[in-house]
Amino acid sequence: MISPEDLAFDAAHIWHPYTSLTHPLPVYAVESAEGCLLKLSDGRVLIDGMASWWACIHGYNHPRMNAAIAEQLSKMSHVMFGGITHQSAIDLSKQLVEMTPDVLETVFLSDSGSIAIEVALKMALQYWVGLEQPDRTQFVTVRGGYHGDTYHAMSVCDPVGGMHSLFASSLPKYLFADRPQIKFDQPWDESDFESLRSLVMQQEETVAAIVMEPIVQGAGGMHFYHPTYLKRVRELCDDVGCLLILDEIATGFGRSGKLFAMDHAGIVPDILCLGKALTGGYVTLGATMTTRSVAHGISACGVLMHGPTFMANPLACRVALESVRLVREMDWALQVGRIEAGLRRGLEAAKGLANVADVRVLGAIGVVEMVKPVDVAAMQREFVARGVWVRPFGKLVYVMPPFCISDEQIEGLTAAIVAVCASAS
Repeated sequence: MISPEDLAFDAAHIWHPYTSLTHPLPVYAVESAEGCLLKLSDGRVLIDGMASWWACIHGYNHPRMNAAIAEQLSKMSHVMFGGITHQSAIDLSKQLVEMTPDVLETVFLSDSGSIAIEVALKMALQYWVGLEQPDRTQFVTVRGGYHGDTYHAMSVCDPVGGMHSLFASSLPKYLFADRPQIKFDQPWDESDFESLRSLVMQQEETVAAIVMEPIVQGAGGMHFYHPTYLKRVRELCDDVGCLLILDEIATGFGRSGKLFAMDHAGIVPDILCLGKALTGGYVTLGATMTTRSVAHGISACGVLMHGPTFMANPLACRVALESVRLVREMDWALQVGRIEAGLRRGLEAAKGLANVADVRVLGAIGVVEMVKPVDVAAMQREFVARGVWVRPFGKLVYVMPPFCISDEQIEGLTAAIVAVCASAS
């Protein structure tokens, strides 16, 4: 059991995500985890509704994942990727090339999802230099997006409603269209695309790429937009000749109800970014995939100018390979459909609460949007007291559980959300 003294040290000395060391939020000490359950050091057990921020799709302490990483550890934990290759990187890349659309043929393995975005942006810029169009340096995206916390990734996150306004004065200034308004299941209206279309057409000769989270805008607000919008984005990129970068870091590997969220629209990007569930939450790893034509354009002006120390780390590649194999072997569509149905049933009661603005579900993602921002610390205490782990932010109380969650656990999770949201009113 973690001692009170160690928890006090944690509060005084250790940063946690989006926290202040002068006004720290409470933290809960986890002793172990199994399947969809987190065991706290004081003996309490929580149903995990977060899959550790989308990543642990197979749950915790999975025997095949454990065996895979142990096997790799017995051979080598790390080796530089400069001038060296290894079987785990080759096998993982083969799997990614096989399971993504045929035109996505090349794979860059990096440290994390955020770095996968950094690499994608650098690729796009170097591509246009290689094609002797160096004036194409502008990136275009939509408000409500989130693409990571590293420096260049922050520049394509929502500059006002996002989490990085503190750094706005020093970030590159890119172009932001209105956030898509037509929801996933609403009738399509062409006027919803006009803001992005007109913005790009005004700058078409300087646009390097459009950057989008397909269908699901994650940490920028958990919005689910219409698939036709994404189709129009692909058509616009083709019309003006710019690249399309899709950020599937949060949505890849089945989370949205399709293997990749872009499949809802039936389109393919020029550059695809993957992360989170790529390794089943075991080790950090990102992947940036491109078409062969993009790879040739980048290479026209020399080598790709990026090479992290831990690029293609063997431990990460081997456990990612096992995670991807598990996805391909399992009936993930059935599992995600079952979770979607359970979330819809369980969260239905929240629609009638006076302090709830909206309830929405897509795939294995459930969102209760409150009218006002929530007290995160107070709400989280209530969730822990009810035996579930849910991490709200802003106005959002949302879940994206591991795919192995049982129907009974879904019922417990959604009942706790409804009860806690009701008590907050």
